[in-house]
Amino acid sequence: MAAVASASRPALVALGVLTTINLLNYLDRYLVPPLVPDLEQAMGISHGQAGWLWPAFMVVYMVTAPVFGAWGDRGSRTRPIAIGVAIWSLATVLSGLARNYPQLFASRALVGIGEAAYAAIAPAMLADHFAIGARGRVYAVLNMAIPVGAALGYVLGGLIGHHYGWRAAFFLCGAPGMLLAALVWALPDPPRGQRDDPASIPARPAAAAGGAVAAALQVYADLLRRRPYRLLVLGYAAYTFGLGGLGFWMPTFLEQVRGIPPDAATTGFGAIVIVTGFSGTLVGGWLGDFWLRRSRQGYLWFSAVTTLLAAPVAVIALRSPAPGIYYPAIVIAELLLFMSTGPINAAITNIVSPLERASAMALSIFTIHLLGDVPSPPLIGHLAGSGSLGEAVLMVPVALAIGGVIWLLCARAAARVTPAGA
Repeated sequence: MAAVASASRPALVALGVLTTINLLNYLDRYLVPPLVPDLEQAMGISHGQAGWLWPAFMVVYMVTAPVFGAWGDRGSRTRPIAIGVAIWSLATVLSGLARNYPQLFASRALVGIGEAAYAAIAPAMLADHFAIGARGRVYAVLNMAIPVGAALGYVLGGLIGHHYGWRAAFFLCGAPGMLLAALVWALPDPPRGQRDDPASIPARPAAAAGGAVAAALQVYADLLRRRPYRLLVLGYAAYTFGLGGLGFWMPTFLEQVRGIPPDAATTGFGAIVIVTGFSGTLVGGWLGDFWLRRSRQGYLWFSAVTTLLAAPVAVIALRSPAPGIYYPAIVIAELLLFMSTGPINAAITNIVSPLERASAMALSIFTIHLLGDVPSPPLIGHLAGSGSLGEAVLMVPVALAIGGVIWLLCARAAARVTPAGA
């Protein structure tokens, strides 16, 4: 982590603040599941209605990400991030004030608007704080907050809800975001491309005639026309499909297929995700930067190889009936999968111009959720309903293998593209 530690003080402060926001981001996302029984009892809602609280957030998150991506490429980046953090914090507090299901549903949907601003713009801003050879580690630090934040969401939601009520859980977990919004507002916004080698920067196409909307649409259309970017995001979608399906169904799989008691299945898999998410993301960021020193497409090669290795290990985890085999296999598969988190996000920022990085991240967010972890849980559930869960979850290693192959093709395609984007 020497290259990260030797960065300027403003860069390290920005990384610290944005990583803390990412932790709060995932804490807020996973605050609802442990509160579901209390919410159902307080509002008289069904499991089905409670289940729609996640899509309410995710759909708004996906749809608004491209809007913030275009904003982040054309003006201040600290302002929309700060506004977004303030919106989602306010929405979380409003969740605690909800008196009925429509109000709760609307407040959870509003969270998606705020989080979209951060997720689309923060990686682009960090790319201009740190050199290209350190970005794998930078995004690893940023994304280590994901498993920690998710775990805190479960823990704090459960503890606060149990002792003080579900309203207090929303209040106490939403309010700190206001302070973080003020901190982001005060951060310096570095010049775009200041840490890139000019000879390696892909050219940005000429601006479209017309207003800001036309210009933004042209950027997104142009990104979709570029084969390397298109392959990168499609591979990411397949990877997210597998990771999302595994994360959603594994506790149920352990309980219903392997006969693990419910509490042990949930806490055991949760512990695996925390440990492998933290360590895998950290190690993957370091190894991704190591590979980058040997190949300009090192992030892509590394992500492809680790994901392809994870696919057969996931098969072993899902097919073996012996705990002494499937538990270690789950750990190894999750570890390999989390290793790609930092490098693949660094690959997205490096494959496009500094002037369109927020748009590239936003379009990636939209696509990987639309094709990835939004459809995978219900699709696996549908197949399990007409067959068995043990067979349906085998879609996970298939998706991982497809993602790894697509990333290999992307690395080859990107190697043929000149820095000028030809």
